[in-house]
Amino acid sequence: MNIEELHKYAISLGNVEESQPFGPDTIVYKTNGKIFLLIAIDEIPLRFNVKCDPDLAEELRADNMNILPGYHMNKKHWNTIIIDPSFTTKQLKGFIQHSFDLVNK
Repeated sequence: MNIEELHKYAISLGNVEESQPFGPDTIVYKTNGKIFLLIAIDEIPLRFNVKCDPDLAEELRADNMNILPGYHMNKKHWNTIIIDPSFTTKQLKGFIQHSFDLVNK
């Protein structure tokens, strides 16, 4: 996925607002006033932060070196996903959907 595809998917989830409160290099997506996705637009390879269930976050990090504790976020509840060919579009969308669902509980 590229940045345009990430944006389209995030917005498609509904009731989503986009902003750049941390400056021009990070796009923040919120639903109901809560952040569920941050995209670092100046990073190569492209990466994004998503909220994650703490137990699942540990499992995912143990299984994939491109899933890290959330950069500049609460490491227990956030992951940084470094996009590379090992991830399918379905997996990447799944990480974002999981985050969206968590902030909408």
